[in-house]
Amino acid sequence: MRVGLTGGVASGKSTVAGILRELGAVVIDADQLAREVVEPGTPGLAAVVEAFGPEVLDADGGLDRAKVGSIVFGDAEQRRRLEAIVHPLVFELYAAREAEAPEGAVVVHDIPLLAESGRHQEFDAVVVVDVPQEVQVERMLRDRGWTAEDASGRIAAQATRDQRRAIATHVIDNTGSLEDLRARVAEIYATLTA
Repeated sequence: MRVGLTGGVASGKSTVAGILRELGAVVIDADQLAREVVEPGTPGLAAVVEAFGPEVLDADGGLDRAKVGSIVFGDAEQRRRLEAIVHPLVFELYAAREAEAPEGAVVVHDIPLLAESGRHQEFDAVVVVDVPQEVQVERMLRDRGWTAEDASGRIAAQATRDQRRAIATHVIDNTGSLEDLRARVAEIYATLTA
């Protein structure tokens, strides 16, 4: 069972991924893979530096993700340029990690930009973690220390709630308590494993 998991920034998608992992799913995290493919010494990092210049490196020679974010999140062309480098490398790693999953496992692909990628049809089910935009902004200000401008920019760079909900097999409303969230995730996991 191949499951796509997505949600807007600060929706609680990572928390849902953790709960699914606790329940027995094999979770493959796109953000983690995206970090791996641009670690120091990788062809991915070399390609990013070639495309965006050495100023995207931090003092230790690693990718300065904040610097890259400031370049790409306000500029769709620059974002597509970065994605053209990173996405193929991430897809290769996805395939390798999925091949390592035990027979019969629920394999959850944690993909923040699933609606944007148009890849939702590759999955047996799509789980969307959903919260209103004002909740996203509140969480980013409170939990991440972002400015309202940064939060709004990040939200604007992603698919809308309606676009994410349109690809959903299951929607998880994450505006309640952690206990509510755990119960809803367990309910969906039971459906996926049935």
